[in-house]
Amino acid sequence: MKLGFLASHGGSAARHLVGACRVGQLNATPVALVSNNSRSPALAWAREEGLTAAHLSSAKYPDPDALDAAILDVLVGAGADTLILSGYMREIGPRVLAHFAGRLLNIHPSLLPRHGGRGMYGDRVHEAVLASGDTESGATVHLVTAGIDEGPVLAQARVPVLPGDDLASLKARVQATEGELMLRAVRSLGG
Repeated sequence: MKLGFLASHGGSAARHLVGACRVGQLNATPVALVSNNSRSPALAWAREEGLTAAHLSSAKYPDPDALDAAILDVLVGAGADTLILSGYMREIGPRVLAHFAGRLLNIHPSLLPRHGGRGMYGDRVHEAVLASGDTESGATVHLVTAGIDEGPVLAQARVPVLPGDDLASLKARVQATEGELMLRAVRSLGG
């Protein structure tokens, strides 16, 4: 299994998986990371790790189809056969979706299908969980399809929502589960 990553900011899932590969916890080879953000810490980190690293954004490719093709070219050129979204804050184009169908994973900071869909990302998700009065939250790894947060669930980690929780405490508890959850999901695909 050869792993490609899309990241917009820190790339915590990418970092966790690459670390697991380096110490033999995951039978996979990390090969590439593409970011839409030229100042992404994940992009600089990927270069340091020796991955093919590319900044590809709508600023460079205003035509969405051209951007989709450029992303696919970098990933395929590096040999990626499995694609992991690591905090990627853009929709995936149809070329990338089709090429990596069944091998394109995302992690979402809630127990999907609750608190998913358009506009539900980052702190907004945790705020929605708190506002809803849910007693449980967590993270979900799912296969990416054309619908936002609608693909089949591969794995979930559950955490309690505690009395007195605020955004920071709930977010920290959910984030603490995400690396191992993604590792487990990638292993389920044969890694």
